[in-house]
Amino acid sequence: MEKEEMAFHHQMPAQLRFSDIDQFGHMNNSVYFSLFDMCKTRYFIDVLGQHIFDSLGIVVAHIDANFLAPIFYPDEIVLQTTITHLGTKSFRLFQRAINKRTKEVKCECNTVMVFFDTVHNHSIPMPESFKQKIAEYEGDNNLLTK
Repeated sequence: MEKEEMAFHHQMPAQLRFSDIDQFGHMNNSVYFSLFDMCKTRYFIDVLGQHIFDSLGIVVAHIDANFLAPIFYPDEIVLQTTITHLGTKSFRLFQRAINKRTKEVKCECNTVMVFFDTVHNHSIPMPESFKQKIAEYEGDNNLLTK
């Protein structure tokens, strides 16, 4: 499925702060990662439950972003998140920051995350119940067979 055709079931508005703006008048590139982290956390809580982080760690193994167009204060931004792949211990997220009014994509972010045992300091398999919940939420049973 092409990125433009992707369905984003999880969306969250992002409020820009004056301190997010750099000397060029647009949102500093480092702020995107903070906003995407906030949205990832909200996704996990909304899909996997309030206590997701009580017993498991989920850590970033890789992250990259394409900055397509600047965001200026006071643009209204929406963050979109979807999971595009479920592996044994890792999964891939695709996120976008879009202008709420124009729907212009401002930034795209790909992240590989790993389930992690913080007590024993090693990766662990993703619980099958989590895979089921994610596939159901995303409306994509192919996630379970990829």
